[in-house]
Amino acid sequence: MTTKRPVNFQRGLRLASLLVGASCVLGACTHTSEEITGAIPADYRQRHPIVVQEANQTINVFVGNGRGGLSASQRADIVSLGRTWLHEGTGVIVIDVPVHTPNARTAADSLREIKSLLAASGVPAQGITVRNFRSPDPQLFAPIRVSYPRIKADAGPCGVWPEDIGPSIKNKSYLENTPYWNFGCATQRNLAAMVDNPTDLVQPRPETPAYTARRNIAFEKYRKGMSTATKYPESDAAKLSDVGK
Repeated sequence: MTTKRPVNFQRGLRLASLLVGASCVLGACTHTSEEITGAIPADYRQRHPIVVQEANQTINVFVGNGRGGLSASQRADIVSLGRTWLHEGTGVIVIDVPVHTPNARTAADSLREIKSLLAASGVPAQGITVRNFRSPDPQLFAPIRVSYPRIKADAGPCGVWPEDIGPSIKNKSYLENTPYWNFGCATQRNLAAMVDNPTDLVQPRPETPAYTARRNIAFEKYRKGMSTATKYPESDAAKLSDVGK
């Protein structure tokens, strides 16, 4: 003889199961919202985002009082600046020349050499602007500043400590085992400084066309059953021994 459970008992069991499942779901949602809406984001990329913006690329050319003109290293710096301006410059090159300083005359003489070096690097005449500036202290030697705007990736500033990283009553992030504020800032800043093209952080570059001549040679060797590896005639010149050959 079998006994049937009351209908009310079955309904109560189903209701209890639904309440347990709902409490689990709500608990998971509450845990996620605390991580997202917290005062300090858990992800270092949100705390220290890399920003792509326009900034000035500047070099200082120090000139003395007794001799005009540039040294060999200064000439190399100016030529390098002119070449990089052709690829990444977003505005004209501005040359700030000091006036009413002890080296004002030699700075004016060095300006002509700077302009000639920039022209030799491919910078057109309309791409150069010369400005005079007064030094805050006329007794000091002021350098010639050569600058141009370019797109630059940057992150930070680093070294900001809004709260103590040790255990304390005010430091709730320590008790919650969340990363401290400055965590990951140096990594983001170094990545922004090392990237060659800041736009690579936003969008990928288009693919370059394939080298058709070399590809045809490799395909022809493949059809004939030959090895497609490239053999260099000087590859054996740097060998120290034939061990393992």
